[in-house]
Amino acid sequence: MPALRIFVLADTHDHLPEDLETLVDGTDEIWHLGDLCAPSLLVRLESLGPPVTLVRGNCDGNFRMAPVINLVRNRVRFRLSISPQPLFATGCRCSPARTYHVPRCEEKDGVLFLNPGCVTRPNRGAPPSVATLEIVKNGQLD
Repeated sequence: MPALRIFVLADTHDHLPEDLETLVDGTDEIWHLGDLCAPSLLVRLESLGPPVTLVRGNCDGNFRMAPVINLVRNRVRFRLSISPQPLFATGCRCSPARTYHVPRCEEKDGVLFLNPGCVTRPNRGAPPSVATLEIVKNGQLD
């Protein structure tokens, strides 16, 4: 199984990073964790090439988007959501989620909680931010 690189962003609120193409270059997937808002942004994200997975945020009007998505990549279980979800009995090792528009990456009880922060309106003095998650062959997360 080859290593996978995932570009993770959230809270774009009708705006994408100016250097989006550079940020996405070399990634295998794009995960957007809520508040995309403008359908035209999805078209732009999809035009970049890697497959896009979207989670519905509290500002998204498209109710066909799921609020929680469970994925398996390189035998690692992920739960994508707009806020950290209870992970009991899921076997989940990583929960990319967004809350509070502040980037965080911390491990708790064997689960990596990854918040890419906010592209457009970060809080608490944080800069605009995104994340790249790498899943290496042995399932290690970076």
